Amino acid sequence: MQRTLYILLRNPMSMLGLLLVFIVVFSAIFADFIAPFPAHRGAVVDFANFNRAPEWPYIFGTDLVGRDIFTRIIYAFRISLMLGAVVLVIAVPIGVTIGLLAGYLGGWTEYVLMRLTDVFLSIPPLVLAMSIMGVLQPTLTNGMLAVTAMWWPWYTRLVYNITRSEKEEGYVLAAEVIGASRLHVMFREILPNCVPSILTKMTLDLGFVILIASSLSFLGLGVQPPTPDLGSMVAEGATYLPDSWWLTVFPGLAILVAVFGFNLVGDALRELLGADQ
Repeated sequence: MQRTLYILLRNPMSMLGLLLVFIVVFSAIFADFIAPFPAHRGAVVDFANFNRAPEWPYIFGTDLVGRDIFTRIIYAFRISLMLGAVVLVIAVPIGVTIGLLAGYLGGWTEYVLMRLTDVFLSIPPLVLAMSIMGVLQPTLTNGMLAVTAMWWPWYTRLVYNITRSEKEEGYVLAAEVIGASRLHVMFREILPNCVPSILTKMTLDLGFVILIASSLSFLGLGVQPPTPDLGSMVAEGATYLPDSWWLTVFPGLAILVAVFGFNLVGDALRELLGADQ
């Protein structure tokens, strides 16, 4: 604990990252309690206050139908974090399992699995997600599936490289000599040594998943109105720049805060786990 606090406190950027992530996560969890106008997350119309510049009580202004932008950003954090968490929960086990199998078994298993991984890696992530969403109906569930389809190969490549180097280590050879099964060696001996790298990448990727999801929504292929989403909010306000600047600036800053925060925490986690190793 002392080493952890020392590593975090000596780097102000790590503390800033933790603060930003705390703000995002706290807002997402307690949105129902801290949002000033909870009803504005849905299909609400208030033409008496439409397109108002930032002022009290609308500190971030209102959109074109009078909904409070601050409230919608808070609920959009919840959607973004849920999407990112579900994508990683699905993509990480798939990528890790394929990477372990390819790296440890070798031979034709390695060749087939890694060539399949290379095919997915050769396609730009956003293009692949756009292609999938172009076929499927643009819903939150399909958005998760689209982002998941482009994310697992990165974990496959990461775990594959680690497994290739670890399987020649003494502890793996010792486990094989005493008759341990292949599954035991992969999941009980090699996998624990991959966990620090996997956790670090997951933290970094959470910000990138939010960014990709926002990009899909910006293009009209992600979460659909009236559900609040940061990307769609930026897209709706872009037409009215620079006059109604608050429609785009505040949702864009919210994306920046989330991505920047998770990147800083990922860097801190990488330094922390590297120190513990």
